[in-house]
Amino acid sequence: MPQIDEAELFGNAEDQRAYEDFCANQEAVEKFTLDKPALVCRWRMSNKKVPMLNRHIRALSERLVQGEPLTHNMLSWAKQHVEWSLAEGDYTARDGVLMLVIDVNGNAAMTVGEYEPLADTSAKALRARSAEARSEADETGVAPELLAAVNNGELAFVAPTDEFLCGTATLIEQLAQTKGIPVTRVDIPAQLKGALFLVSDEHGVIPATETNAAEADAATVAFFAEGYEKLRARR
Repeated sequence: MPQIDEAELFGNAEDQRAYEDFCANQEAVEKFTLDKPALVCRWRMSNKKVPMLNRHIRALSERLVQGEPLTHNMLSWAKQHVEWSLAEGDYTARDGVLMLVIDVNGNAAMTVGEYEPLADTSAKALRARSAEARSEADETGVAPELLAAVNNGELAFVAPTDEFLCGTATLIEQLAQTKGIPVTRVDIPAQLKGALFLVSDEHGVIPATETNAAEADAATVAFFAEGYEKLRARR
């Protein structure tokens, strides 16, 4: 499998100062209780890390809370807090799910929980999940899960042409490009044909249980799933 360039989004001195300033401000404020959640991100972990953190942060930078983009300080805090807190945290879910919650007031919190695989991976269930994620994207700008399919060697996502893809979807898109697989977008799930699957920041690549797709198209979806798992399993 080709190596994927996970170039750092942050890490310079200016970003470090922004993070420290943000943390200092947070410490100066009295302890708060999260208000109504405006954005919830669920990112799969591996060995107390989030393997695709840079991809998730890029997608986070495109999301909206109450119609406004997140501040640079919030993005810096999120990235650094994940990197440092996960490594030092005392918890058992080393390969679990990190949940980032930002409320309507802009306050943020993180928690870690066990990973629970999808109980139903039928085409109907995957379509339902993608519809729910599409409703979220209407408010926040980025869908955390996308329905996709490979048909006659072409990959299609159900997403507007101008929408920024979630972190996992950007990986699948890049994997397709390394194989010379054309990538398109369609407006509605009914336009998808071939090997149907879900692309999820929490669950990765989930092929639909029942499929009448061509063997080659199903093999391409398996290639995407394998590529995702190889990246997630890096130590």
